[in-house]
Amino acid sequence: MLTPGRGDRDATGSTVRPRAPAQCLTEHPFSQHSGAMGERAGLPEQRRRPRPAGKRVQRLRPTGEVVVGGLPIDPADDEGLGILHADLDAFYASVEVLKDPSLRGRPLLVGGTGSRGVVTSASYEARADGCRNAMPMAQARRLCPRAVAVPPDFATYRDYSRRVLRVFNGVTPLIEPLALDEAFLDVRGARRLLGGAIEIGRSLRARVREETGLAVTVGAAGNKFLAKLASTRGKPEGLFVVPPSRALDFLHPLPAEALWGVGPAALTALARYGLRTVGDVARTPRETLEQLLGAAAGAQLAELAWGRDDRPVVPFEAAKSVGSEETFASDLDDPDQLRREVLRCAVRVGRRLRESGLAGRTVTLKLRFADFRTMTRSRTLAAASDNDTEIYEVARDLLARLRLGRVPVRLVGVSMSNLAGRDAPLQLRLGEEGVAWAAAVRAADAVRARFGERAVDRASLAGDRPGEAFEEARDALRPRRDRLVDP
Repeated sequence: MLTPGRGDRDATGSTVRPRAPAQCLTEHPFSQHSGAMGERAGLPEQRRRPRPAGKRVQRLRPTGEVVVGGLPIDPADDEGLGILHADLDAFYASVEVLKDPSLRGRPLLVGGTGSRGVVTSASYEARADGCRNAMPMAQARRLCPRAVAVPPDFATYRDYSRRVLRVFNGVTPLIEPLALDEAFLDVRGARRLLGGAIEIGRSLRARVREETGLAVTVGAAGNKFLAKLASTRGKPEGLFVVPPSRALDFLHPLPAEALWGVGPAALTALARYGLRTVGDVARTPRETLEQLLGAAAGAQLAELAWGRDDRPVVPFEAAKSVGSEETFASDLDDPDQLRREVLRCAVRVGRRLRESGLAGRTVTLKLRFADFRTMTRSRTLAAASDNDTEIYEVARDLLARLRLGRVPVRLVGVSMSNLAGRDAPLQLRLGEEGVAWAAAVRAADAVRARFGERAVDRASLAGDRPGEAFEEARDALRPRRDRLVDP
């Protein structure tokens, strides 16, 4: 059982109560004193010096359902709860646990495992020791020496993401994916069939858990901004509801960085004027905010600070680019190795284009040097292409024109933009060789779909010892998948 303490307070200093089972919503009233939420009766308020930004530790929290101000909510508020934000909890790490159940309950870090790797997902057990997303892997390993680190498996993550989206599509077609692990849903049109937002949120959590084995947190509110904040406060595996009439009670005690668009620079500018909470920003004249942050940013904060956000849920927004980057454990200055890494990125980009039914015209090469200078070069093709070889040939030529010699390179990336859909005319490579190679590439895609990413690759990407690379891929654990073609 959790007792009140540092690990049981959220980012606003609010005491977190153990949540009730899913059948009922725990009352979560706001006090007017210092914005604290749901302080336990009889316990004096504890004044604590806030942790510096970047040093706050996200502790394990009990799961359940919370409604701002408690139940019941009046019919007008229930009617106004039309937007959900669904966010899968520690998505990459959770998928890795499903792949390997022996990892359950252990601190887990997903990301680059080299000396320059970055954490892309940390399990809640690892977060309890201070690990977080986007942290250098070396720093995370120092904070949690007992953590298990695994490289990401994006093909499997995309597969689970598609399965979760199918669950969402069973509720509403108005879904706006933000990433593989989160999406907005407009459920106003589903009320008569499925009930109110609270009932739909409960159903989503249960169905995602049942059909995928993953945990999802749902925030319910009257607009996208508040729904996103609600899901953040509801983690992990919670349902957090912000009725419209109580939105300002929830919003104004939050720190100013809770507002979209408030980064380190804007936060410093606001702090100079003593604006530390959302309520402080709301009580500041719009003209002052525009002078501080610029016309567009100031106007946006003035609206958001009063909980106003009229942006609709956009069901589909076409991707603008598809890319792949590689950060090296040690700087590369060998031209042959650099070309090999460019090829590796080009192969990934081509495969992702084909998986998405897209093709592109503009190839961009990105390089980051040892001194962190970044350089990009682009070229536009005559017609759209999803062919690995063509993407590589253009990127290789862009690299050759730079005449780098032995300049140390820290990162290389290849991306494709000017994207078009399946119906776009593609650039054809003339002759039998071009047709045969296109067929071979698609056959390799099918093999990877069945046996995993490392089942087949180009010989030139096998490294200096292709025999060892083959044995490693052969002996690696592979998930069982459906047949390529039904018998």
